[in-house]
Amino acid sequence: LRNPPSPGFIAPCREVEETSNLQNLLFHYKYPNASLSSSCRCFLFLFPGSIRLLRLPQEETANKSEMSRGRVPFTDLKRVYDVEQACSMPNTFQDDDDDDDDLWPLGEIDPKKLKFPCCIVWTPLPVVSWLAPFIGHVGLCREDGVILDFAGSNFISVDDFAFGPPARYLQLDRKQCCMPPNLGGHTCKYGYKHTEFGTAVTWDDALSASARSCEHRTYNLFTCNCHSFVANCLNRLCYGGSMEWKMVNVAVLILMKGKWVSASSVVRSFLPCAVVTCLGVLLVGWPFLIGLFSFSLLLVAWFIIATYCFKNIMC
Repeated sequence: LRNPPSPGFIAPCREVEETSNLQNLLFHYKYPNASLSSSCRCFLFLFPGSIRLLRLPQEETANKSEMSRGRVPFTDLKRVYDVEQACSMPNTFQDDDDDDDDLWPLGEIDPKKLKFPCCIVWTPLPVVSWLAPFIGHVGLCREDGVILDFAGSNFISVDDFAFGPPARYLQLDRKQCCMPPNLGGHTCKYGYKHTEFGTAVTWDDALSASARSCEHRTYNLFTCNCHSFVANCLNRLCYGGSMEWKMVNVAVLILMKGKWVSASSVVRSFLPCAVVTCLGVLLVGWPFLIGLFSFSLLLVAWFIIATYCFKNIMC
């Protein structure tokens, strides 16, 4: 040849030839009696899942005799098991690595510095909690522990929890959140409904989106309050696999599972109610207890009925 090919041109040819020889050896080792073209063997190496749909020549005789007796050939079962096991193992390791990489490590809960990473926090309300101690103000914390709460109309307070420091807190598990990186990455059962409502790729991303939506809302203790902000964020995260978070179940969650920050928090939450109750009984008598119980019952009934029966008036 006058113009011999360059070494860079010969190397790929040798690699292709060696790869083809290796495929032939492996294929004939597993299927010694099969005769398939090189393109077909290459296809099987690239798409091993198609082996389940392939009936090789050396197995037709054995399979016919076994199928005539109503049994599934053992070779088919073993081949399917080998392929599925080989395909599933890398995905398992990859998913575990992705979970560890995606979740930002959280710091310690520090009540003195008011840092509660990924927590729902609760504090009693002035006057209202004196009459109904189960009603309070709630907020949701970022991954760095900073508290965000819906403190007034068109206003989200950051690192300045309204009505005093938290008395209760409940740390949420980020592994129970659905934070899809794309449309096909949902781990919840809602899928398109979750995407339409609004998704988030991180915990803080969901908090920011909920804060922006509440900046255009008018605060109302009975229809659109701090519990609505927390519920909106939990729905964006699809926390616990649910998008049915409302004011009521947010309040029940923190009251039933929340932890007290300290003993002084318990005193601060119930002492005003105890003082008001004692003064009412001394000044008015036992009818005061009936009135206090009726007031609490009306509040609970309003929130339950309005949340689940009059959804249009609740934000």
